[in-house]
Amino acid sequence: MKLKANWSYPTAVRFGAGRIAELAEACAQAGMKKPLLVTDRGLAALPVTTKTLDIMDAAGLGRAIFADVDPNPNEKNMEAGVAAYKAGGHDGVIAFGGGSGLDLAKMVAFMAGQTRPIWDFEDIGDWYTRANADAIAPIVAVPTTAGTGSEVGRASIITNSQTHVKKIIFHPKVLPSVVIADPELTVGMPKAITAGTGMDAFAHCLEAYCTTYYHPMSAGIALEGLRLVKENLPKAYADGSNIEARAHMMSAAAMGAVAFQKGLGGIHALSHPLGAVYNAHHGTLNAVVMPMVLQFNRAEVEDKVNLIAAYLGISGGFDGFYDYVLALRAELGIPPTLTALGIPADRIEDLAAMAIEDPTAGANPRKMTLDNTIELLKACF
Repeated sequence: MKLKANWSYPTAVRFGAGRIAELAEACAQAGMKKPLLVTDRGLAALPVTTKTLDIMDAAGLGRAIFADVDPNPNEKNMEAGVAAYKAGGHDGVIAFGGGSGLDLAKMVAFMAGQTRPIWDFEDIGDWYTRANADAIAPIVAVPTTAGTGSEVGRASIITNSQTHVKKIIFHPKVLPSVVIADPELTVGMPKAITAGTGMDAFAHCLEAYCTTYYHPMSAGIALEGLRLVKENLPKAYADGSNIEARAHMMSAAAMGAVAFQKGLGGIHALSHPLGAVYNAHHGTLNAVVMPMVLQFNRAEVEDKVNLIAAYLGISGGFDGFYDYVLALRAELGIPPTLTALGIPADRIEDLAAMAIEDPTAGANPRKMTLDNTIELLKACF
């Protein structure tokens, strides 16, 4: 094994219940005086957002908000956000919400000062060096779900509205300057979103641990993230007001995003095109295809999954862990197949072709080809 790698770890995090009260301090720390809060449509009118705007207003930061963000955000949302940012004369972005709001907000801050199209900055080679780094606006991230971990990430996933392909846009300075991780903001999540976002965090940790890339710090974080999800997601699902469980899930979400610096794999390679084509919830898709991808990869990951099972106190090694995943999905009301989720099996070959081109496919422990990915997708229906 070649023990050589490039590593980086995330940003300053203000973690704990009630820390949203420190939003003005976080903005000052990031150098903002007139921020634009960017979130998704579903959150825009909710009390949690109104309260945050009140905090901004009381601190003299204004209450500007942009919320024209789709569940799978695209470049049209980004262009509208950049226009709002420029029209308002803003000097920074508050990224507020779940993965959709956070990802789009980070791209508004990134693209507001760029002259090239967003696709020129896809996470390929050193394409990020094409950007004017000095023109990237500061970001304060405030997650309101516990799943994507985008608040500690240096990239966003943006769907190309023309091709319906999800692209990863990367730049080191897209990493938020400050994160406010306040579990009280997640209390209002519906059960289905608690389940889907929680399983997204679980998928991040699971796939990161199982990739072949060398990154032992991320591997250790992935294991502990899996434990936190196992012990707390059912509690948060059963009782949304359980602040301790919500806090641990918020930690697990950030840990998953840190861990997947080690790579992801087939779960995400499938869920990305499925989400882009059918506009389905990303974390829920991950949960649906997870058991099928586990079986697909079994020969390559069995030893690692045995270690995961032992750490989590699950008997039976790979088979025990597989059965646990099935039971957890059932407990959380996750549909057992893509068919049950309402996705038609009419574009399997197209989806397979998109999956093997997805950047996450390259880190999957078993090589994904068009033929074996078609068979994998068939198993998911």
